[in-house]
Amino acid sequence: MESAIDQHLVCPRSLSRRVPDDYQPPFPMWVGRGDTGVEQVVMAYLGVQYADESRRDQALATLRHLVSTFDLDAGPLSHDLTHHVDNRGFHNLMVVAYWPDVATYDVWRTSTEVAGWWDSEDRLTDGLGHFREVTAPRVEQLETLYAFQDRLPGIGSVMNRISGEINEHGYWGSMRERMPLSQTDWMQQRGALTVLEGDPAAGGRVVVGGHDNIALIRSGQDWIDAGPEERSLYLDEILPTLEAGMDFLRDNGRDVGCYSNRFVRSIDLDGNLLDESYNIGHWSSLDKLERWAESHPTHLRIFTTFFKVAAGLEKLRLYHEVSVSDGAHQLFEYVNCHAGTGMLRDVSGV
Repeated sequence: MESAIDQHLVCPRSLSRRVPDDYQPPFPMWVGRGDTGVEQVVMAYLGVQYADESRRDQALATLRHLVSTFDLDAGPLSHDLTHHVDNRGFHNLMVVAYWPDVATYDVWRTSTEVAGWWDSEDRLTDGLGHFREVTAPRVEQLETLYAFQDRLPGIGSVMNRISGEINEHGYWGSMRERMPLSQTDWMQQRGALTVLEGDPAAGGRVVVGGHDNIALIRSGQDWIDAGPEERSLYLDEILPTLEAGMDFLRDNGRDVGCYSNRFVRSIDLDGNLLDESYNIGHWSSLDKLERWAESHPTHLRIFTTFFKVAAGLEKLRLYHEVSVSDGAHQLFEYVNCHAGTGMLRDVSGV
């Protein structure tokens, strides 16, 4: 058994672990391993928002345009597409993309095809909402966890190998302890959300400034290859408790430190639903995320259900990735989005 922290990221601890050195986890789990040359990654959530169903085709065409820009030389290593309806009844299409370094992402972001489209006045008049939420954590600021060992989704797609069975899982606090930075840093919130450009109440183009150690979690479920028994396990046992927890965070997140929570369904380029889903949560700090996970009934039911079934999973693929990032490596920009979208909700006070 090995540590979730890759060898080249291990350093002398100034902060102790929550379990003894001889701790043995209750079932096997794995993490993604990147090359030692990977120092910082980029996670970009690019969204299209609409309220009227008659705008669906236009929104899908916009989504396909965003994906077409990935064919540029500096495009991401991987991406996936999602749909969800938020608690104001708006449809949101997103393309989620991953780069293995900031320099390549910056070449893509500043290209004429990308910057020209995003900055165009047409974004203010085309009848759709648009947003981009981008974070760039250093490798010591992120962790992954998989109940499988192949075809890693999300940030795992920029990793080129999988670990052996890892030690840091199956106990409260293990999420934090899979992050290399946890060896020396509590990763506490520093600063607050601010409006850098525009007026959330007036709409139009609004840029929100983040702060150090915003936490981002993507927690996913893939039942594409699951047989009838595992499919029923997910749809009948796991999904109801998961949806209850995600709805709580979506509607009441402000009270527990969650800036934004979206439970999304994967789609193809034509908007057809796939048998994959995941949660996207932005939190004011890692400790607020931990506090909810360890104490709130909605998450305790999710955690208990997972523990009951984890050892027997074969085709049902469950995973998550969690990161924190520096405020200087965050971008939250919204164009014609409703005031409850993403970071706009808490920065505008609506």
